[in-house]
Amino acid sequence: MHRRHFLATATLPLLGCTPTREIAGGFTGIAFDRGHQLRDTRSWPAPSTIRRTDVLIAGGGVAGLAAARALRLKGVEDFALLELEDSAGGNSRSGTVNGIPCPLGAHYLPVPSDDAPEVQDLLEELGLRQRVAGRWQYAEQHLCHSPQERLFFNGSWQDGLLPVQGVGPATLAQYQKFATLVEQLRQQASWTIPASKRPFTQVHQALAAITFAAYLDQHGLGDAQLRWYLDYCCRDDYGAGLATVSAWAGIHYFASRHGFHAPGGDSGERDSVLAWPEGNAWLAQRLAAPLGTRLHTGQVVVRIAETRQGVELDAFNTATQALERWQARRAIVALPVFIAARVVQNPPDFLTQAAKRTTYAPWLVANIHIDAPLQDRPGAAPSWDNVLYRSPGLGYVDAMHQSLLPVPGATVLSYYRALGDVPNGRHQLLEKPWAAWRDEILAELGAAHPDIAAKATRIDITRYGHAMAIPTPAVSSQIGLQRILHQRQQLQKTQRLAFAHSDWAGYSVFEEAFTLGHQAA
Repeated sequence: MHRRHFLATATLPLLGCTPTREIAGGFTGIAFDRGHQLRDTRSWPAPSTIRRTDVLIAGGGVAGLAAARALRLKGVEDFALLELEDSAGGNSRSGTVNGIPCPLGAHYLPVPSDDAPEVQDLLEELGLRQRVAGRWQYAEQHLCHSPQERLFFNGSWQDGLLPVQGVGPATLAQYQKFATLVEQLRQQASWTIPASKRPFTQVHQALAAITFAAYLDQHGLGDAQLRWYLDYCCRDDYGAGLATVSAWAGIHYFASRHGFHAPGGDSGERDSVLAWPEGNAWLAQRLAAPLGTRLHTGQVVVRIAETRQGVELDAFNTATQALERWQARRAIVALPVFIAARVVQNPPDFLTQAAKRTTYAPWLVANIHIDAPLQDRPGAAPSWDNVLYRSPGLGYVDAMHQSLLPVPGATVLSYYRALGDVPNGRHQLLEKPWAAWRDEILAELGAAHPDIAAKATRIDITRYGHAMAIPTPAVSSQIGLQRILHQRQQLQKTQRLAFAHSDWAGYSVFEEAFTLGHQAA
């Protein structure tokens, strides 16, 4: 069965006293059958067509789109970008549910610091940032509106995601202790996004060698509320919790951004976030638009080889069901490292080693259409980001939060769950039926919204088997590998293959992928 086009309608079983209703939906957004063709041992037919271009880009995620933009800015117009799915963007794509746009993956971008000039330049080009009276200002309609986030904790909603409602002095003391440790580490070393913009010091290396949980144990930080919050932050950004990710990754989450602010201390300013109903697809669509016919979707890259004249790439065109051969002077491989290692002939050792030590987090995104506002528990008002304490998911964002409608109405709630810590998580993600996911998600959110099953009309679920690289202690060493990779690509001017993907940063965020794409071009 072609799961990408599988749709279903089902009657939800009773949840408490909730009335039954039909809920439509299914799996959407990812063509697993295309990517899984690379696992086949079959021999591919002879190419039916030979195409030529100056520069080839394999992979149309954020890194590939950034590489295309960089080529255009340098005046290189003779290039082609090949993308597996039906639209470019990778994890930054979008869909619509009952006419409401919503994200299929990444849904926000923090306002970038001066360490990410390539991203700043893009935002200026798109009209999101401009200099006014000597200061940079961001277009307010694109900044996330207040209230930004809330937590369902102890039976009611509180503002912010750090549990504070009714916690005792021992918990508050642990919050303060962790805040002090983060600030000390910020003084001892530089923390930036992209991480490669500053030296990877002995402080970073020591943290990269152990898990975040081990670091917290070493410092006597065992409070349940603190541990839950730090675990949530790691699952949200890295796809796995503090027992899996490195201490470098756990500290980097805070030290590279806003720090960690304990209640009652210096609260600091909350980071400004750019957000759109369709998530980061708003950016990806504008990066893809100028490419025109140079963007080729539905392409399964099966082989990349260096030749005497340049580079040769074979891709299976899913529209024509034929293998096509591309010839170019050079190529930018903007593919996940495990795919790149599979399709590049005679892969360099650094690519093979990177693929061996990279572990990926499976993810699920469920876009839930509701036809009326939900009944709410007491406390903080409905926010853009809504999280339930100790739930298996990461909460949901409201696709209509950025709208200026005076009265709330129908909307789409984009629910996220990371499965990087779940045993056999990828198998569970792909084998569990849509109806089972539907029931599980609605039961989870029903703790805060008892009427969600009665108001949901459709649930579209997008599954990512290899959503992002998890920055484990083994993978965090790739921060240094990324620097080596960039140096090689700068020094070996005759090298015909360049590599660009967030995997080379060891973790997946827009700024890393975009910067690597620009560097590769």
